[in-house]
Amino acid sequence: MARSSQLLYPQREPAPTRPAATVLLLRDTAQGLEVLMTRRSMTASFAPGAYVFPGGGIDAADAAAHGHATRRTSQSDLHLTQAIAAIRESFEELGVLLAQHGHGGFATNQDIAALDRKAPLAAQCRERGLRLAADQVFVLAHWVTDRDLPRRFDVPFLVARMPEGQTPVADETEQFEPVWLRPADALARHQAGGFFMIFPTIRTLQRLQQHPHVEAVLQACASEAPLWSSCPRAGWLAGREARYMEHEAPYGELALVCPDGQIVHALDWQTERPVQLLKHLSRLTAPNPGMMTGPGTNSYLVGDAASGYIVIDPGPNDAGHIQRLFEATGGRIAAIVCTHSHADHSPAAKPLQMLCASPPPILGLASRETAHPDAYFLPDRLLLNQELLTLTSHGLEHTLKVVFSPGHAANHLCLVLLEDGLLFSGDHILNGSTTVVNPPDGEMTAYLASLDILSANCEQHQIDFILPAHGHVLGDARLAIAGLKAHRLRREAKVAAAMRALPQGTLNDWLALAYDDTDPRLWPVALRSLQAHVDRLLALQSAT
Repeated sequence: MARSSQLLYPQREPAPTRPAATVLLLRDTAQGLEVLMTRRSMTASFAPGAYVFPGGGIDAADAAAHGHATRRTSQSDLHLTQAIAAIRESFEELGVLLAQHGHGGFATNQDIAALDRKAPLAAQCRERGLRLAADQVFVLAHWVTDRDLPRRFDVPFLVARMPEGQTPVADETEQFEPVWLRPADALARHQAGGFFMIFPTIRTLQRLQQHPHVEAVLQACASEAPLWSSCPRAGWLAGREARYMEHEAPYGELALVCPDGQIVHALDWQTERPVQLLKHLSRLTAPNPGMMTGPGTNSYLVGDAASGYIVIDPGPNDAGHIQRLFEATGGRIAAIVCTHSHADHSPAAKPLQMLCASPPPILGLASRETAHPDAYFLPDRLLLNQELLTLTSHGLEHTLKVVFSPGHAANHLCLVLLEDGLLFSGDHILNGSTTVVNPPDGEMTAYLASLDILSANCEQHQIDFILPAHGHVLGDARLAIAGLKAHRLRREAKVAAAMRALPQGTLNDWLALAYDDTDPRLWPVALRSLQAHVDRLLALQSAT
């Protein structure tokens, strides 16, 4: 983790979480799957006026009611307690009762009318020969309320089929206006205004709409493990709060800058001034957005006015960007490091150097003979693998370790900021896309091997965050690298299958098969990585 002394904001302990449970009651209709939703009271302490799924806090009586509920053999005690709480809440709030008679039939409206919605449920069911049907309730997802909120819950989102013949009736105290909706319709109504939903509800509906019917949802939940787990984070985007799940691009950056969940960090891409990430780390993005560069090339500034700065990837030869780098550092640049020689990374190095009264050395690896002519680069000094570059300020050291990482380019390197567990990945790892491996300077076997080297460094140096040359900071570094490698190998398997299917085919023939899940507008770029996969497969074949 980044050193606490280098965080930008004083940290505060997030509010503790309370256990709760929510249930999505589902039914099939001719128009498709529908889910039961209801509006919370306008005076509720949490999400007033929001349309939600029934649910609430778990209490001691829910755990004590295990003996009055049916359960699956694979259902844990925790999941059983959660299911009982969800059954109780759906009864208290909407008069829907997931309970069965001994003969297997669900409770009827007559049974429900005989029960008191304000009295303990399990005891009443026992008196009427009903058992809580917890075995019919499955775990869909696991949500933990955002760290910035004053009231927080640790809550599974459960799913169950709505019992036939029952009619939801809101208690008119906590819940109002029960309504059946297709997930897509609920999302459309929210988008149009007037149907307010909170972030976990929206994201759950977005995923639920992928399932055509109730049985498909229940089958997806059969493993007993949540299909996803999330504790969202929020930042500012276009002047408004924006929330994100762990797999979404800005999440890692929010975790780095605001680990306690405060909503203080702006996520808008801008090129006029540096974005501060830590006290000794900022990012200035070049004004070169595009298909290959995303929002632009990230130049990173490590250090402060006392220590001087190491500039990582000064970027393209753009006079405005170079001037802004100079102004951001006050010209106190100790070194300029280029992760590789491509035209959006290294050309600004020499002009930036020339602006400085004491010209800093340009460091990196020289471009190879395989490089494209516009990627020619010769540093003032060649870096060594595992070399350490150190800055010192006010008794604090900032140490960058050099890690050779060929693959995207033959002279590619990454840097590890040891004291804070940060990996500057250049173009080897990007946020939001996979990098192009373009032969002959790019080579796929080297690229995959470098991923393994970077993963080992993450393990060795407890690296949590990856700072790419394009896109926001990535969190959960080792998982991100493992996912990237798995993606590459899955793609390679499709390339191999295409080559087997069309042994006399051309690259373009194989491209249509191997990249059938990719926008055809990206195929000209994908063709380069396809060539790298083909070269690797042929080399592996000839070696056996």
